[in-house]
Amino acid sequence: MIAYETGVINSVDPLAGSYMVESMTDKMEAEANRIFDEIDSLGGVIPAIETGYFQKQIADAAYAYQKEVDRKEKIIVGVNEFIEKDEVVDIPILTVSPEVERTQRERLANIKANRSGVEVENSLLEIKNAAENGNNLMPVFVKAAANYVTLGEMIDVLKEPFGIYTEEAVF
Repeated sequence: MIAYETGVINSVDPLAGSYMVESMTDKMEAEANRIFDEIDSLGGVIPAIETGYFQKQIADAAYAYQKEVDRKEKIIVGVNEFIEKDEVVDIPILTVSPEVERTQRERLANIKANRSGVEVENSLLEIKNAAENGNNLMPVFVKAAANYVTLGEMIDVLKEPFGIYTEEAVF
């Protein structure tokens, strides 16, 4: 059934000289280069983000994809074709029990109680200084993690030099 989803059924012999695979690869490469050229014409990634280019491209692609699925131009086995009549699909929703939450909170409190406060403060200061000076943050993140600095604490210290980014919806 994967044949429908990959498009392999559109060729008499898809592996004959790997023509089909090469053709699909060439098409994907050409489309990727077209997108890279478009991003370059906007001035690069940062201006493209600021103008909402990526957000719009993702929204447009998702809309076009869903239309193809709805019109059965794109077959997804078990979703829009080859569906079992009266099939009941029970997809369990992940829930975190209060016991698991309590255990995780206790573990975090234990880590915070038993780590070195001096090392934590020094690590947070190193992160802040690296961010303000434009230095590579990865080494200081690794050192901070080794000193049991939490991700939340690392993020909080970065808010001062970098601020908080809020993406605007662009459609």
